[in-house]
Amino acid sequence: MITRSDDLEILLAVVDSHGFSAAAEQLEIQVAKVSRSVTRVESQLGITILNRTTRRVELTEEGKQFVDQVREGIAILNGAEDDVMERGERPSGKLRVDAASPFIFHQLVPLIKGFKQQFPDIELELTSNEGFVDLLEKKTDIAIRIGKLTDSTLHAKALGKSDLYVVASPSYLAERGVPSAAEELTQHDLLGFSGVKVLNHWPIDNGVMITPTFTASNGETVRQLALDGNGLACLSGFMVKSDIENGRLVALFEENKRTDTGRELVNAVFYKQSHLAKRIAAFIDYIQPKLSL
Repeated sequence: MITRSDDLEILLAVVDSHGFSAAAEQLEIQVAKVSRSVTRVESQLGITILNRTTRRVELTEEGKQFVDQVREGIAILNGAEDDVMERGERPSGKLRVDAASPFIFHQLVPLIKGFKQQFPDIELELTSNEGFVDLLEKKTDIAIRIGKLTDSTLHAKALGKSDLYVVASPSYLAERGVPSAAEELTQHDLLGFSGVKVLNHWPIDNGVMITPTFTASNGETVRQLALDGNGLACLSGFMVKSDIENGRLVALFEENKRTDTGRELVNAVFYKQSHLAKRIAAFIDYIQPKLSL
């Protein structure tokens, strides 16, 4: 018996949202329908795909393998449909782009209006995640990643380099003084990251691992703290170059700053899928020359 594709879509929604109720809410259908679809798939396959508990659902080992294959199969089917629609036509359809929120705020948002005017048939969806996302699991077509790439299964298009800057507001420096050597950092309030500890490794001399006075999980929060005079911060140029040029922040340690840490790299990553090629190329080719890294 052939499993219905709508049942498989519902199964994926349950897996991705970690629950039947959440999947029903996401798909705007009744929980009972979600349950029936999953039960129907398990019955047709003769295996248990999901272990149900009172709080969440988890994939069995057989379920993990099956769900991975379902994702690939649905991607191929969607690709076949899109290929037919796009053949000989300008790029169209949905394009899901993911990036850290500061990159979206400072780099992508200013470009969206022009992109939409040039490619009105592309339905752009922006999502924000501070860490790396699984493109297949999150149904993401392109992810903008800052730093060295480690996933060899993804294709990448280099967008450029964004140097790191150690910065502070003029008001903070007027009150606390301007540090001239890495050893003086201990005399200052330091703004760091609570999630990815490597972001607290500042590119001064051979590198300095700081102990933050304040931490935040989001780069834009760190930037706002620095602008408000709360201390020194180390942030990417795509976030603070404009602040430096306009005098809102002052760049420090420029003479002994490293520019080869790997964290300067900016890439667009994606799976090589022919049905997305036109949309991916259109987006990357449009934004790359307009980015202010």
